[in-house]
Amino acid sequence: MNELEKQAEERIKTNAFMHHNHIEIVAVEPDWAVFKLDIRPESKNPYGMIHGGAIYTLADNATGSAAHTDGRYYVTQTSSLHFLRNQSEGTVRAEARVRHRGRSTCLVEVDITGTDDVLLATGEFTFFCVDKGLMDEKVQKDG
Repeated sequence: MNELEKQAEERIKTNAFMHHNHIEIVAVEPDWAVFKLDIRPESKNPYGMIHGGAIYTLADNATGSAAHTDGRYYVTQTSSLHFLRNQSEGTVRAEARVRHRGRSTCLVEVDITGTDDVLLATGEFTFFCVDKGLMDEKVQKDG
């Protein structure tokens, strides 16, 4: 496990929603991250396919981890995800790559692939850089 993967693991220990959805880190490198989700019964929609919300959550976590590789802290500002196909079993992967870093925002593209690398969804997420100290204070105040 490389240093960025260790940092990502440490950062997401408290990400209960990610763990609830059984999302796992595959790899993290500068400006790049891959996450996966093994489809389970609780990952599926009423039609027996992986739920769009599970795919979105996978994409959000992979893109967020790619953004965080510069050592700063981010929250999702906007996103656009295009659903193209679906599948009912197996593993889906999100590969995220930073396209642009600014002073206060980071644009990350993502592809979600399924069995045999079939493209299931694609999109972009914009992240806003935040002050970790202020966010920690807000969590303590509101928590």
